[in-house]
Amino acid sequence: MSTSEKPHHLRASDLRALSLLATQATHAVTAMSEGVHQSVLSTLGSPSGDSEAQTRGLTGLIYQSIHGVTRLVGQGVAAALTRLEPWLLRLEGSPDESFERAAVMAALNGVMGDRLLASGNPLATPMSLRFQGQVLTAAAMPVASQVTGKVLLVMHGLCMNDLQWTAQSAGTPVNHASALAQALGYTPVYVRYNSGRHVSENGAELAQQLEAVLRHWPVPVQDISVLAHSMGGLVMRSAVYCATQAGMPWLSQLKHIVFLGTPHHGAPLERAGNWVDVILGSTPYSRPFTKLGQLRSSGVTDLRYGLVLDSDWQGHDRFRRQPDRRTPLPLPAGVACFSVAATLAGKRSAIADRLLGDGLVPLHSALGQHDEARRCLNFPADHQHIAYRTGHLQLLSDPAITRLLLSWLGA
Repeated sequence: MSTSEKPHHLRASDLRALSLLATQATHAVTAMSEGVHQSVLSTLGSPSGDSEAQTRGLTGLIYQSIHGVTRLVGQGVAAALTRLEPWLLRLEGSPDESFERAAVMAALNGVMGDRLLASGNPLATPMSLRFQGQVLTAAAMPVASQVTGKVLLVMHGLCMNDLQWTAQSAGTPVNHASALAQALGYTPVYVRYNSGRHVSENGAELAQQLEAVLRHWPVPVQDISVLAHSMGGLVMRSAVYCATQAGMPWLSQLKHIVFLGTPHHGAPLERAGNWVDVILGSTPYSRPFTKLGQLRSSGVTDLRYGLVLDSDWQGHDRFRRQPDRRTPLPLPAGVACFSVAATLAGKRSAIADRLLGDGLVPLHSALGQHDEARRCLNFPADHQHIAYRTGHLQLLSDPAITRLLLSWLGA
């Protein structure tokens, strides 16, 4: 591979995206500083400006000037880069994406992908279905000899991407999807999505894209199976719900869904972040810093309880501490669903240690168990598996999980 063909860590379009991000960060830091300033002035009896977080008089004018200059500079840089971008793209060509760039983009989108999308930032990852690294569209499909009628949809989790399904175990590459393809004749189709968006928004788009791709699949589809890690399992459940509501034909071919470490009933770390919001907001001096806690994306806050429907979050303040008000959504009827949960504890450890889970997702959440019977997902006993001394990301690299998946889907 020549130097010009090597995967690039930075692309021409990233320059404009990073300038937009820098402008937003400057505005945010300035607003935070002004909030702290006004909190101190308020204790001395000084009135606030247009809002409780704004100063007035000469001080307010200074902060307004900083915002104004930042806005003008940001617009000027963005306009210049917009004009240069087509020329730079022609020089750059169409380089392959580096693993490192994909990982950074995935992490950034997981943390603030909803904000990137809302601001029109090119760093926002569009959803795509991919075969052998190429994006699938009606006009760009594989030839019939490359695929089978058994489609395996492969879904990554929060802050991750499709390339990270290939992991290492004792120096040996492990890819569950590739093993299923080789042994059982599946054709893996990987999904890449912006994990910072609401789960239900990703679910609705996935249902539509899957419908469009399978309509143009070069051979008749007999079997659609799903392998989903972490948040990917919630997105898939949401997609099935949307497809059911719309009567999409691909549902009739859906045979299996395997959930690896999916937080069906949420993850406590997001709830801990929610408590940070409450604690920071308890005094006038720390209250402005709640903006840091509220940088968490819509996708992250959906993980508090495992929200999968629009109605679970619409009309609610996602940063406000409140009880679990989800509408219960059972597993899809007629589909064989399997759950793999992990725990960092050993099999003979105290039950309290085992219940803590894989470091991110508690055992009961991954198994779909809940104190309220109407919320339990009721996986059959022989469709559940607990991986001991295993972390959340190790579910992707454990050869024992590969063997388990082969036995489940091979049956």
